[in-house]
Amino acid sequence: MASACINHLAAQPLWILLVSSLGFLSFLNLSLSFLNWVYATFLRPPKNLREKYGSWALITGATDGIGKAFAYQLAQKGLNLILVSRNPSELKNVSNEIQVESPDSKIKTVVFDFSREMQSGIQLIEEAIKGVDVGVLINNVGITYPQARFFHEVDEQVWMDIVRVNLEGTSRVTKAVLPRMLGRKRGAIVNIGSGAAIVVPSHPLFTIYAATKAYIDQLSRSLYVEYKSCGIDVQCQVPLYVATKMTSKVASIERSSLFIPSAEGYAKAAIHKIGFEGRCTPYWPHSIQWFFCHLLPHSLLDSWRLSIGIRRRGNIIT
Repeated sequence: MASACINHLAAQPLWILLVSSLGFLSFLNLSLSFLNWVYATFLRPPKNLREKYGSWALITGATDGIGKAFAYQLAQKGLNLILVSRNPSELKNVSNEIQVESPDSKIKTVVFDFSREMQSGIQLIEEAIKGVDVGVLINNVGITYPQARFFHEVDEQVWMDIVRVNLEGTSRVTKAVLPRMLGRKRGAIVNIGSGAAIVVPSHPLFTIYAATKAYIDQLSRSLYVEYKSCGIDVQCQVPLYVATKMTSKVASIERSSLFIPSAEGYAKAAIHKIGFEGRCTPYWPHSIQWFFCHLLPHSLLDSWRLSIGIRRRGNIIT
């Protein structure tokens, strides 16, 4: 019986055998990718961040949205916090709230407006991290357009602020914290990217924002390679829509759902991913959306994103 099957296969044209082999290999690759996704998403235990990296975490943009949710989650994991934001009263409120829920966590605050003079703010961060083992850095600070706009309509101050906050701010904070991680040969750097720059091929009417987030992705992937052998894990996390004040303002998202988590829901998933892949989509329904986006032609996604942007702008270009 076996010899008959072998003879039958040998009698097939070579191109049929090649196509069959390629089909089997593609199926095997897809199956392995799916099993790896299941393991990484639902079964893989998270790292003990305090033991692995150090007892302190620094979070930028820490008084609202994803940054604030990260701060709560990290405090619950037993880390001490350095919270960085531009509003001193909000910093005080968030610090007090976290202290009530996690009384054993030490908390420092740094008032830093990333859209203003950068060097003095970086000096404040450098002062705050002296003598403490900052093991986890969450580069969360980021801004976008106040509303959808074609590129020529965006005020220069608006897009310059986006570049300064999203691009320069993340780069400078990383540069300030990284040498101390290198000295201890351990650390985790998490840069918050965006599906606007990575999942879909374009993000019209939010062009500068998407471009800065593409920079964050490339920065993270390169640093991941540079410093992996030094005990430092650099990661770009790529969320899609999360129900925050920013998405409420620019995308009219008022509440969370299965595919649009709350900031707290996103942060819980994100904590579990720290220290693994160089790029990831922590919230599992987002990764499903990403998968199906990759099956669609870029031209279709481009048209879809442009139509959404125009609807949010309120009219068409003249």
